[in-house]
Amino acid sequence: MTLKILLINKFFYPRGGAETVFFQERESLKRAGHEVIEFAMHHPDNLSSDYDDYFAPHVEYRFAENEMTEPSFMEKLFIARNIVRNRRAVTQLDRLIRKEKPIIAHLHNIYHQISPAIIPLLKKSGIKILLTLHDYKLICPVYNMLQQGSICRKCQGKKFWHVVSGRCKGRSFSQSMLLAAEAYWHQYLHSYDPVDLFLSPSRFMAEIMVRYRLPQGKVKVLHNGVDCSRLEPLGKDGHYVLFVGRLSREKGVETFLEACCQLGWPLPVKIVGTGPQLAKWRKQYPQVEFTGFKTGRELEDLYRRAAFVVVPSEWYENCSMVVLEAMKHGKPVIGSRIGGIPEQVDDGVTGLLFSVGNRRELAAKIDLLTVNITLRRRLGLQARQKLEREYSLESHCRQLVTIYKNLCAEGP
Repeated sequence: MTLKILLINKFFYPRGGAETVFFQERESLKRAGHEVIEFAMHHPDNLSSDYDDYFAPHVEYRFAENEMTEPSFMEKLFIARNIVRNRRAVTQLDRLIRKEKPIIAHLHNIYHQISPAIIPLLKKSGIKILLTLHDYKLICPVYNMLQQGSICRKCQGKKFWHVVSGRCKGRSFSQSMLLAAEAYWHQYLHSYDPVDLFLSPSRFMAEIMVRYRLPQGKVKVLHNGVDCSRLEPLGKDGHYVLFVGRLSREKGVETFLEACCQLGWPLPVKIVGTGPQLAKWRKQYPQVEFTGFKTGRELEDLYRRAAFVVVPSEWYENCSMVVLEAMKHGKPVIGSRIGGIPEQVDDGVTGLLFSVGNRRELAAKIDLLTVNITLRRRLGLQARQKLEREYSLESHCRQLVTIYKNLCAEGP
């Protein structure tokens, strides 16, 4: 049975973990013979699409890119209108639906720029709707369940005033108020109720979403996948420690760097990524090689030659693509014991875990893998085997198509 599937994500170029998943699914579905239709925003960096004439106009919100920049009054009005209902996105999507007539829509990252206003349109058009949960937006207006850098569960999917009292968005009252108002408005409109199924990449996220917001019957766990069919672990060890991710406090980079400093920098450290703390950390840690943002072959080579990868997150990671990429290349991960990371990393079997923010414990784990090359090779090999068993892209997409077909079989 060939399916006609509408894939929706606000960005149509490599940007983060959500886009990695989006493009992997897109290519896999095409290879399996299904018809894939895309909808996103226009952007100069977009990849090629047969449907870009229907894409929504590009929208960039300053507050979303730079937490230290306060939008002007007119910008705030523009943002407030569009994050509730981006009319141009709804109009363009309506044109696309009328022409292509998909039977199922799979939503990824739609918040703000495209807006949940497209969901009622999809439902009205008789299309089955799935939404992959890449973050905690439905229960936390700032998406990361952090208040001033610390884990926070105060909103609980309904008490959104805590975002304002805690000034959770950029320490700004007005930005926090805007996001709280958005959350209350979509709650009032029941904007997400028409979604037929929410896909959670980790058990942890599924449990917390069911606890605070979503009906259990509407949430299904589907791990992210990685294509490992064409890659054998290189087996080479460049004797450096690798971090890949956004350079912001919740990623635990400072804890990682302080742990390495405490050890006297036993191995070279490579930091891949960009973010608000880059300039500060580059000046503070001249021993570290900050490579900037990398993708494609360059990033593959950095993984392939690393001794091991550190994922020191201090927020509720979902199903980390960095962990999966490390496993794909046969590299052990030292990860913090938080969110979905312990589901991916079996402590002492495929990698090592440490308590969140505990630089001494992290330093001990780094030291262990630094001096014990045999151990890190064994853990890396077992990580690769686990990836092939539980996180292969082939298995992910096979399960995804089964979910699509089961939804379609349920009828209206």
